[in-house]
Amino acid sequence: MTPIADPSPRKVGRRTASGRIALASDPQELHRLADALLSEPGEASGVVLARQILASYSAMPADHRLAFLKILAERFGPDPAKLRQAIEKYRDDPGAATASVLFAASEPPRQELIRRLNLSPGGTERLVRMREDVLANIREHPELATVDRDFVHLLSSWFNRGFLQIRPIDWTTPAHILEKVIRYEAVHEISSWGELQRRLEPRDRRCFAFFHPAMPDEPLIFVEVALTTTIPGAIAPLLADDRRPISPERARTAVFYSISNCQVGLKGISFGNFLIKQVAEELKRDLPNLRTFVTLSPVPDFASWLKRERSAANPAFIRAAHRKALSAFDGGQWQTEPAAGKIVRTFLNKAAAYYFLRAKNGSGKPVDPVARFHLGNGARLERINWMGDKSSKGIRQSVGFMVNYRYDLGQVEKNHDAYANRSEVVAARGIHKLIES
Repeated sequence: MTPIADPSPRKVGRRTASGRIALASDPQELHRLADALLSEPGEASGVVLARQILASYSAMPADHRLAFLKILAERFGPDPAKLRQAIEKYRDDPGAATASVLFAASEPPRQELIRRLNLSPGGTERLVRMREDVLANIREHPELATVDRDFVHLLSSWFNRGFLQIRPIDWTTPAHILEKVIRYEAVHEISSWGELQRRLEPRDRRCFAFFHPAMPDEPLIFVEVALTTTIPGAIAPLLADDRRPISPERARTAVFYSISNCQVGLKGISFGNFLIKQVAEELKRDLPNLRTFVTLSPVPDFASWLKRERSAANPAFIRAAHRKALSAFDGGQWQTEPAAGKIVRTFLNKAAAYYFLRAKNGSGKPVDPVARFHLGNGARLERINWMGDKSSKGIRQSVGFMVNYRYDLGQVEKNHDAYANRSEVVAARGIHKLIES
């Protein structure tokens, strides 16, 4: 067993001859430590046990970690007998007292275990990493879904907006955080420190991130902003090595061109809606000349949707009249021949408009995940940009399309209500015309 330093003078858990706490060597021993933690009445002793459990878990190989997660799913759920008894008492005498007993009986001990593990120094971050393991294994081991629900329940409270801190990130930010910006950038890859400098140092660039007090050196989500004179339709000019920065006072538009979630273990816990709106408010306060707040967003699922649409037995959009455009598209000449390019562009603009306005998932929401995010935040679908991203990734995923979502701060709540209550895609008139024509 590998020793770790003991922060407490009390003798809790197993120790080596030198007096250092020893790491558990297998999942069953970790199980016994978890039972001990739940039965431990003293907070100081609980902190040591929590630290021992999390350190042991982190040091274990992947198969041992999975075995412990399965133990959490199988052996740390509600007691069926106590739950049935509480249900019967509530049925016989429904009221606040019996409802409270029923609530306590229905809460799995797993949740209290996670709470107590969070007592450990650095416990929050290690629990986020533990949920990463849950998500990595949940497809092949669906029994972990109960563990995941408990993590989401607790992490949603621990990472609610009231705890989050917004910080600007610029070229003077400590290097260990800048390195994470490079690593976590999920939309437009940052290939070097020089490229990061070009995104952060110029006067017409901004970057903001949310942090949590329990993870002060780990950004949760960050947004990169370009200050421009007009609404851009392509990403390449914004990221060009030789572009000329403009004075912030000349800018009329703030462009959110990259939004990256950093922590896989916090998937499903939304920060982006708060971040975008707060950044817009701060920019408007600091630069009153700004009039427009838009994104320049990818369309990551458009190419795969188009492929599914074409292979469907009764496609909703593809018609015989589109055969010529599809032939030119398949042949690839649309990228080199102007006449073919015009035909394909006309067809794909209509297809993209249909994709955003009419194509729905099983819940009646847009099939595009980026659209669901921004429309749910109260943005308006402002413009569809043909060949907005000519990179190989952009062509492969979205046939080159990029989209502007507009955040009109006076209309955000109204747009959000339309989307949340009626699944309405609030879009500019020009996008509706693409289908009507």
